[in-house]
Amino acid sequence: MAVLDRVIVVLLEPQNPVNIAGTVRAMRNMGLSSLRLVRAAAYAPEQIETIAHDTTDLVAAIRHFDDLDAALADCTDVIAFTARRRAAKRTVLTPRESAARLLSGDERAPVAILFGREDAGLPNEALDRALGLCTIPTTTHGSLNLAQAVMVAAYELHLAAGDATRPVAPPKHDAPPATAMQFGQLFEDVERALAAIDFFKTRYPEHVMRTAKSLAYRAAPTAREIELVRAMAIEVLRTLERARIISRNR
Repeated sequence: MAVLDRVIVVLLEPQNPVNIAGTVRAMRNMGLSSLRLVRAAAYAPEQIETIAHDTTDLVAAIRHFDDLDAALADCTDVIAFTARRRAAKRTVLTPRESAARLLSGDERAPVAILFGREDAGLPNEALDRALGLCTIPTTTHGSLNLAQAVMVAAYELHLAAGDATRPVAPPKHDAPPATAMQFGQLFEDVERALAAIDFFKTRYPEHVMRTAKSLAYRAAPTAREIELVRAMAIEVLRTLERARIISRNR
C-alpha cells in the first residue's frame, strides 16, 4: 500500500463539474487516488475525463454520499481547508503542517482532507467535524478556486510522502562534462581570437582572460558546449584570415 493511498479527498457539495474534474486531475498528478463527493452536482463521467485526461480508473472509483458524517466515518483524522477565521479557538495549520500531521499516524488508517462549496466554503457544522483546520496563505484576496486549493494540499502531501520521484529522462544526446584539456584549448583559442580583433588594445590580456576563465568554470559546460564555444573563436580567426586573403588579392 502506497503512503498516499490512505488519504481521502472529500468535497462537500461541489457545484461545478469542472472543479470536480480539476480535483481529479490534481489527484492524479500528485498520487492521490480516493475521492468522495457529498451531495455533488450531477455530472457525466465522460465530462470529467475530458478535462482530466487518463483518469478513467480514478473517476470510476469516486464514491458518492448524501451525508458528510458517512463520508468521514472511517477516517481517523480530518483536516478541513477553509479561508475563514473562526471565533472558537482552534489551531490553524498550514498545508505543509497538515500534510506532515496526516502522514504521521498509522499507515493503515484512512485520513481525509475536506473542502467546501465553491461559493461559500465549509459551513460551521462541517468545520466542527474536522479534527484540524488548514488555511492556505494568500494575499488579502483569500478566495481560491476549489481545484486550486486541492492542488496545494495534494502537492504538500506528495512532497511529505517522498513521492516526488517521477524520473526525468536525460537529453537524448547527453554529453560528458568538459575536461581540463578542453578548457585549456578553449582559453587559447579565445585569447587568439580576441588578440586578432585587437580586443586587448586598451585592456590587460591577463585580466580579461582571468575573467573569461572564471565565467567558463562557473558555467560548468559539457564537452559538447565547450567545443561549440571553441569553434566560435576559431571561426573568428578563419574569417579574419579569409578577409586578409581577399584584401591582398584585390
